[in-house]
Amino acid sequence: MGDENDSERPLHSDPDEEAIDEPTTSSAQEADETAWMMKEGITVGLVAIGAMVLLALGLLQGTGLVDIFAPIADTGLGQWAAFGGLVLIAIAVFAWSRIGV
Repeated sequence: MGDENDSERPLHSDPDEEAIDEPTTSSAQEADETAWMMKEGITVGLVAIGAMVLLALGLLQGTGLVDIFAPIADTGLGQWAAFGGLVLIAIAVFAWSRIGV
């Protein structure tokens, strides 16, 4: 009845070669690994969102559509310096998030 379909199905699949060597043995270890993966996912998401916001802000400032740094910098060079400061802060936050990974 199901012999013709059984011959087309693989008997088993090999695990990924890059899989973790040691399986999770306790619920506490699983909880720690899950928390670590969630932290990593949230960090990557926030950094990506922040990078896109900075890119959009830089493009809007470059075309002259926004003048968001006008209260702290009067000249164009000063505004780009303030934008550069934001970029450096974003890079520092990303580097800080990578510590201990």
